[in-house]
Amino acid sequence: MIIHKMKKVNGEIAVPGDKSISHRAVMLGALADGTTRIRGFLRGADCLSTIDCFRKMGIKIEEDGDCVTVHGRGLHGLRPPKETLYTGNSGTTTRLLCGILAGQPFDTVITGDESICKRPMGRVTKPLALMGADIENEYCPLIIHGTKLNGIEYSMTVASAQVKTALILAGLYADGETVINEIERSRDHTELMLKAMGAGIETDGLTIRVKKTDSLRAQSITVPGDISSAAFFMVLGTIMPNSEITIKNVGINPTRTGIIDAMTAMGADITIFNERTEGGEPAADITVRTARLHGTEIGGAIIPRLIDELPVIAAAAVFAEGSTVIKDAQELKVKETNRIRAVVDEFKKAGVDITETEDGMIINGGKPIHGADFAAYGDHRMAMSLAILAQLAEGESTLDNAACVDVSYPGFFDDFYGLEN
Repeated sequence: MIIHKMKKVNGEIAVPGDKSISHRAVMLGALADGTTRIRGFLRGADCLSTIDCFRKMGIKIEEDGDCVTVHGRGLHGLRPPKETLYTGNSGTTTRLLCGILAGQPFDTVITGDESICKRPMGRVTKPLALMGADIENEYCPLIIHGTKLNGIEYSMTVASAQVKTALILAGLYADGETVINEIERSRDHTELMLKAMGAGIETDGLTIRVKKTDSLRAQSITVPGDISSAAFFMVLGTIMPNSEITIKNVGINPTRTGIIDAMTAMGADITIFNERTEGGEPAADITVRTARLHGTEIGGAIIPRLIDELPVIAAAAVFAEGSTVIKDAQELKVKETNRIRAVVDEFKKAGVDITETEDGMIINGGKPIHGADFAAYGDHRMAMSLAILAQLAEGESTLDNAACVDVSYPGFFDDFYGLEN
């Protein structure tokens, strides 16, 4: 597609529901006793893959727009699927299912699309093996032989919410206590949801303790707007001249607000208001206005809090005066694509002064850039970040496979161009 360039953007927008929370609401709703009703569910391809997998395991799930009703069958109510569970492009579905299925009394095969089959699953299967899990292969297809699990104490080697959550979910089935020590705090939606459902889970700083659980209570869950999707509009409203965007009902869980902290450090004009809490998850409205940005250093403990937003933060850095250093972000290499390499290669096409490092990148901003023929690598966050970058480039830009945004944000381009005025 040709990326249409806008002169300024103004208005209000509501982004789709949080992807991480939507996944977990379906999964835990399926394992709960009773009916879980989910409002604000993200109808993106990844979350629909999660629904499909649980339907194949005997869970009745009804869909009515962004309202989803899950008729749970309890922690031991899943049925053996009659076919391979296909997770599409969803790493979250794939890795979290490993934790749930490891302790079931049946065997399962999980696979996904070409991208998923290249993404490392050993980071989940190896610690699960310490609990007694029997999982063949470190890449999809994964063959999971359900077996008896035992609690362990495990110190995380990477700051990954997916790995942590897989271990928590396995811990619900494991004899004894499972103790997980994080190296940095990662998103805690699973812990919050499980506490509300009555699971035996406690958190103390970077330590999570999970006890074998007999049952979970069904809940009504309201999913706030995804801050990872809001991030694109936060950057757009900041870099576009004479612009102001208000994003309604955005989740501001402290484990996810690194984008706000990083943008503020760069000089962004961000106002957070109308704060409230629904179902244990904080939410607010966010207004961003045009601002002059300057370079900064992004690394350390903040990285797990903005890992998915780093490609669009890199786009903001292109229009900031001075250098921005992104470090400690090795996790970007195992996303839908190697996002360090992808960002550097695509930004260079536009003439951006950017250098790849082992754990991130260095961007020397504030220089003119030009249009280019961009490749999204089938990665939704790359596609949306490149659409932002192209707005202030001289000349025309094109983007291949723009439809990949449907993974997390169906209708992104309609909302994007709907702000032009």
